[in-house]
Amino acid sequence: QVQLVESGGGLVQAGGSLRISCAASGRSFSRYVMGWFRQAPGKEREFVAAITASGGGTYYADSVKGRFTISRDNVKSTVSLQMNSLKPEDTAVYYCAAPSSIYYVATALASGKEFQYWGQGTQVTVSS
Repeated sequence: QVQLVESGGGLVQAGGSLRISCAASGRSFSRYVMGWFRQAPGKEREFVAAITASGGGTYYADSVKGRFTISRDNVKSTVSLQMNSLKPEDTAVYYCAAPSSIYYVATALASGKEFQYWGQGTQVTVSS
């Protein structure tokens, strides 16, 4: 059974930085693309970023491009999201996501449909 456990959320002032991480277990981590999504109160879940199995390819939502960086450590089975220049609109619960298959359609990553496993989420609050 795949388990995803996020950590590192918290309260930060606008313009600040925060790093959140996700520890994965239950299968060979290094074979799968990984993703981050977020959901703000009253809003639908939205794609934030994804990273290929090797870590050589990354995808970002336009809203975070240039401010957030996704990375992974295939030895430690972790995926992280470094968030800089945070804005109040970045406030949300951030979820780590993993697919059930090593195969995926890159253009479908942002929809969330490629991901079947989700963590419990970590709250990120950015104050103005």
